[in-house]
Amino acid sequence: MSGSKYYILTPTYSLLSPDYWLLSPMNFYTHPTAIVDDGASIGAGTKIWHFAHISPGAVIGERCIFGQNTMVADGVKIGSNVKVQNNVAIYTGTVIEDDVFLGPSCVLTNVTNPRSQVKRHSLYEPTTIRRGSTVGANATLVCGITLGRYAFIAAGAVVAKDVPDYGFIVGVPGRLKGHMSRHGHLLKFDENGKATCPESGFIYQKTDGLVKCLTLDEEAPLPAELSEGKVSYDEFKGA
Repeated sequence: MSGSKYYILTPTYSLLSPDYWLLSPMNFYTHPTAIVDDGASIGAGTKIWHFAHISPGAVIGERCIFGQNTMVADGVKIGSNVKVQNNVAIYTGTVIEDDVFLGPSCVLTNVTNPRSQVKRHSLYEPTTIRRGSTVGANATLVCGITLGRYAFIAAGAVVAKDVPDYGFIVGVPGRLKGHMSRHGHLLKFDENGKATCPESGFIYQKTDGLVKCLTLDEEAPLPAELSEGKVSYDEFKGA
């Protein structure tokens, strides 16, 4: 297709080899049905799957995954290790930090009061999704807001206001239900404002409604031994 480049992985080893797929010279993978326009910047190890479209001027970090039928518009900035599930469009004005998860068919916007007859291309409203946040399936983010670090938006919620770090938002309209740990567990604070994540053992402190992790700085990466889940969520709920 004119104006677009295709980058694919080349199989060179047996299926049993960990090196079966080698990255293209651009060091990222795109499915043959995906379109990556000239002028897009994509980091090493990123994978772009079926029928995805990455527009010129988009900046994407390393080790990201873009599922089927995803779109990244011109000027969008996305960090590393971001996972975008099927049927998600990320519009101009959006900034996504590292380690964000966007669930299937969640919706992002960039104009609060769109009208077909009124052009507002110069008035796009910024939306920032900070490090480690999760946006559940079919949730909607009304533009002009910021999701704090490790915010957790429940499936189907509609969010029109800023969300604090670790904030857990449910419902329509979205409301703060509590706070989720970095590993995605509802935190239960004691009379001293402290809570412990049942999976990681990290300790969290709530002061004046704001939550901070006392064990690991919010900008620090997870230790390798805590980066892979080994116990199901239902098992933790039953504990």
